[in-house]
Amino acid sequence: MIDVRVVSRHNEALDICSYELVAVDDRPLPAFSAGAHIDVHLADGLVRQYSLCNHPEERHRYLIGVLKDPASRGGSRHLHEQIEVGSRLRISEPRNLFALEPSARRSLLFAGGIGITPILCMAERLAQGGADFELHYCARSQQRADFVQRLRHSAFAERVFLHFDEQPESALDALQVLAAPQDDLHLYVCGPAGFMQHVLDSARAQGWRDDCLHREYFSAAPMAHSVDGSFTIKLASSGQVLQVPADRSVVQVLQEQGIEIATSCEQGICGTCLTRVLEGVPEHRDLYLSEDEQASNDQFIPCCSRAKTPLLVLDL
Repeated sequence: MIDVRVVSRHNEALDICSYELVAVDDRPLPAFSAGAHIDVHLADGLVRQYSLCNHPEERHRYLIGVLKDPASRGGSRHLHEQIEVGSRLRISEPRNLFALEPSARRSLLFAGGIGITPILCMAERLAQGGADFELHYCARSQQRADFVQRLRHSAFAERVFLHFDEQPESALDALQVLAAPQDDLHLYVCGPAGFMQHVLDSARAQGWRDDCLHREYFSAAPMAHSVDGSFTIKLASSGQVLQVPADRSVVQVLQEQGIEIATSCEQGICGTCLTRVLEGVPEHRDLYLSEDEQASNDQFIPCCSRAKTPLLVLDL
């Protein structure tokens, strides 16, 4: 864990603030790579993930952008309403689940709304390395688009394409942009779940391979599932058997028994609580595992996923 203080806060767009963080002891912060995020620990045990959007060679600061979400579970609202210049926070070291593919000949970057934060960092890294790329940024309006001036004044401004709903003539034609897939062409997308699904579906419709598609979700979209039922888990190390009621998650049941398991997002996004499954078939409800990984049924995300079979034997 790292103790940091907020040295600046700026309104980047409607309901979007950026926070500049430095170490309280003024030492260099841990290095990070484009696409990385940090866990921010807030009041009442809240832990939220925010992408780093400053240049990845900077060690003196971290910069995050935070959207005040009307459906906030407490994280973004707490930051917007209570965190000011001078406030102290505890954060994790950066980790990257959304890294650039080093072998890519060309990269296509897509951002929707607040999803620009990791994409911006990627663009700056690619531009610095002389890589071939273009960036498509979609938002409902210029008023709601953050870091637009930074994009417009960047060294790669000619590779940036802005798409605003209020300007129909600027609409993104994803099928056209994605019309020529190649094995060394990689796509990166971040933003609202519906936007991301549109970009990924368009890519697959044009013949893109799944291993060339990279995405990062900020929150889990509501998903339709069968009615939750109870099931049983067995811990392989001790043989302990626990009942998981319909209204409790596996993580909650484990914690109630004093069995600690690392968690972070609690939405099936970050993969922190990934657990091996030795027997049984999970009902996957996460956004972290790929479709192939889910189909293998040898691991699952216990903060959100459940079971299709009466029993899951876990490697715990």
